[in-house]
Amino acid sequence: MELIIENKYLTGVVIGVLFGVLTRIMLLRTDYRQYPTYPHGRIIHISLGVIAAGLGAVAVPSLLGKDYTAITFLSLAAQQFRDVRNMERETLSKLDEMELVPRGASYIEGIAMVFEGRNYLVIFSAFMTTMFCVLFAWYWGILFGLLALLLSYHFRSGKTLGSISDVRLEEVRVEGPNLYVGDIYIMNVGLADSQKLIRERGLGLIATPKTRDGRSALGNLGQRQALLHDLSTILGIYRDSGEPSLVPLSKLDIRDGRLGIFLLPIMKDGEKAKRVFLNAALLESAIKMPTEVKL
Repeated sequence: MELIIENKYLTGVVIGVLFGVLTRIMLLRTDYRQYPTYPHGRIIHISLGVIAAGLGAVAVPSLLGKDYTAITFLSLAAQQFRDVRNMERETLSKLDEMELVPRGASYIEGIAMVFEGRNYLVIFSAFMTTMFCVLFAWYWGILFGLLALLLSYHFRSGKTLGSISDVRLEEVRVEGPNLYVGDIYIMNVGLADSQKLIRERGLGLIATPKTRDGRSALGNLGQRQALLHDLSTILGIYRDSGEPSLVPLSKLDIRDGRLGIFLLPIMKDGEKAKRVFLNAALLESAIKMPTEVKL
């Protein structure tokens, strides 16, 4: 205990780095998107989290010692994390070329933005934890570190499509060459074999926006592509390359803003498809607020 009190700077840095790394580990998960990959992708991001935590923690004793060059190191760190964002964007764009149902540029940009932002959360957690340890006491630093973990967990996930829209199952109909989901026209299907397969395995959803702002988000092409990717990843897709008539599609009803979704899943489970839709991420780039404009 005396050692901790006498070496408060070292103690503060160690505790700050610890909570910074814990923050990054808590924010890191490999899920249905399969990114970051396991284990090497996770090793890369945890290593960057350790670096971010170290920068945030060491900045406190530097500033208290009136060594203001620490600000320069933080600005360099920000540049490095912007480079990380570019790296993630390029990596995911390359991977997207091999997907049967691509994520789309908006989804990729959203993922890259999240990885950059989470490193800043790590710096914040480590910086504030170390500052409380040094200025007050080590146990106050641990208390703030726990609060920082809760705050970071709050920012772990954003809004979902369930917050802006309702969804229901609808019949998939093939009338001649025309494919409909409910009363929404989807596309023209000319091949008899494709029409038969669609009748047997087709699954349709119709999403209804709750507000005018929700209608704008559902109409966003990047949001719709991200949704189709999530549905195809979780439910599977009953097609191979070179079969354009079997590609999942979404079409907007211009009159009322409803979104019709057609897909051919391997797992034909309507209730699970609804849950996937409601839990799909609402992309930040798709959020528009026309109702907030003062005219």
